[in-house]
Amino acid sequence: MDKFVDILIKEVDKGLKYSTQNFQSNKRTYPAEDIKNKELTELEKNHSAGLMRVNHSGEVCAQALYRGQALTADLSDIKHKMSEAASEELDHLAWCNKRLEELNQKPSLLNPLWYGLSFTLGAVAGLAGDKWSLGFVEETEEQVVKHLDEHMDKVSPKDIKTKAILKQMRIDEKAHSKAASDAGAAELPVMAKKSMSIIAKIMTLTSYRL
Repeated sequence: MDKFVDILIKEVDKGLKYSTQNFQSNKRTYPAEDIKNKELTELEKNHSAGLMRVNHSGEVCAQALYRGQALTADLSDIKHKMSEAASEELDHLAWCNKRLEELNQKPSLLNPLWYGLSFTLGAVAGLAGDKWSLGFVEETEEQVVKHLDEHMDKVSPKDIKTKAILKQMRIDEKAHSKAASDAGAAELPVMAKKSMSIIAKIMTLTSYRL
């Protein structure tokens, strides 16, 4: 019991770090490192910032989901897969932070809330069993891929820096979805998929502005 409490305290600390601090990572090169944009209007900058704020919140949620699942997953190899995926998603979190800085904007004020809710959902998914937990990952990543496709279409054609980041994130998320499927993910019920989509839309609408 004491060990579980220690782990939980550690996870709360990580949650605060990822959701409230300007997390940076040097694991992989920033996709927009050597890209020069054409001059963006204030409207274009604000729109790109809103989209990246949503993506940043999504990466905060991804950290929470994976870490929650890793905490409650049954099999050690599944725990490892979840921890490994969370580590890879940290690159995305860092990239979103950097792009927001470049646009002179800040992450969503609601990130601690999203982290807490997502960590709880992840832990519940882990308790449901590894096949369902993997199914949750697969569906989450598939929805993220669609969401990134939409952002690729919505961002200004002149903002090739943001497009480069979104493109690499999409490649990674698609790979995570396939990895979950290959590991034996169970397909979630239709109502579960719809519920996840509704929650994602609420997060998107609020994080774009706040």
